[in-house]
Amino acid sequence: MKRIVFLLFFLPSLLVAAPLYSPSWGFWLDLPEGYAYVEGNNVDRYSFQGPNGAMFDIAVYPNGYEDTGALVRDINRRLGNGGETAFFVYGDKNAALMELRFKGFIGWGLCLELAGDGFRSPPLLLALAYSPAGMGEMDLFHLSALDSLAPSNAEKRIPGPIMAFSYPRGEQVTMPLAGTAATAQFREHDAEAAQVLIEREFALLRHYEFAPNWQEAWIRYYRAIYRDSFDRVADAVVCLARQWQGTALDDRAFAEKALALVQGYLYERDLSGSDFVNLVSAVTDGRGDCDSRAMLWAMILMQSNIPAGMMVSREYGHAMGIIDIPGAGARFETEGVKWLVAETTKIISIGLIAQDMSNPEHWLGVFFD
Repeated sequence: MKRIVFLLFFLPSLLVAAPLYSPSWGFWLDLPEGYAYVEGNNVDRYSFQGPNGAMFDIAVYPNGYEDTGALVRDINRRLGNGGETAFFVYGDKNAALMELRFKGFIGWGLCLELAGDGFRSPPLLLALAYSPAGMGEMDLFHLSALDSLAPSNAEKRIPGPIMAFSYPRGEQVTMPLAGTAATAQFREHDAEAAQVLIEREFALLRHYEFAPNWQEAWIRYYRAIYRDSFDRVADAVVCLARQWQGTALDDRAFAEKALALVQGYLYERDLSGSDFVNLVSAVTDGRGDCDSRAMLWAMILMQSNIPAGMMVSREYGHAMGIIDIPGAGARFETEGVKWLVAETTKIISIGLIAQDMSNPEHWLGVFFD
């Protein structure tokens, strides 16, 4: 039996591979690792260069185009683009997805309406993700980059525009929550779509396996899953949090209740793929590996305003939850906070960790808000 210990450890400073934010226009962008800013004016023009000759350009048009169709037609003409275009609605705004085939380059483009007052028509954001045609298959990079766009804060917690276009969520359905008597609202295609996003991002992550920035890429992988999953399981997380709210539990007792729930899930792994069970399936079927349980547990706590996150280890092949509350137990310190650990795959209390997994140099902290 592995020895379980109480210890205090110090994580290396948290690697901040943070999303980019435009204060001028309010949009967010979370590019894959390895993209570097190369030119622009930091207001309405940005150009980034990524791996294998990948390029990512952003332009904002506050005036001059009456709608997304007019902008797309003009860009296609100016580029000599031979690809097709599909129009759709993202959130409550018009959008367009462009196939790019122009002058020896291939890729994808995205046009999104931005929020803005005082304009005769909505400001438009154009993002082009492309690379030389001879550089091999780069769609993983292009689609992940475009999918990371959030036109405003409201879209930071819903599936990205590429997933919204590719996998419409369908009608609302009521489903039971595993291990409880409660039910919650989901969309009929959410589990399938969430797993597709996970597998896409995992395929992208494998490109960084031996890269010097593999840690940042891993953090972004979990951040992408969290963004895509948040609204898909939002009602379930609220329902679960309400089970213990109003029962006079302090934060630690609340966290222990939530931990007991995910600890009771069926342990399931898929070493042929991402090895991450999407959170819709996790919470409805009661199954999952360590990282899906840790993320779900952190989401439940954050819903109740308890600071939480997760930590992951490539060396140990494991993930755990972490929480900022008082009390005894093993803690990992990063960025000045001593986070209490939470094992999600064994029925043990918060603050306990196996001694053979206790080297802090082998853990990364992952935070979502």
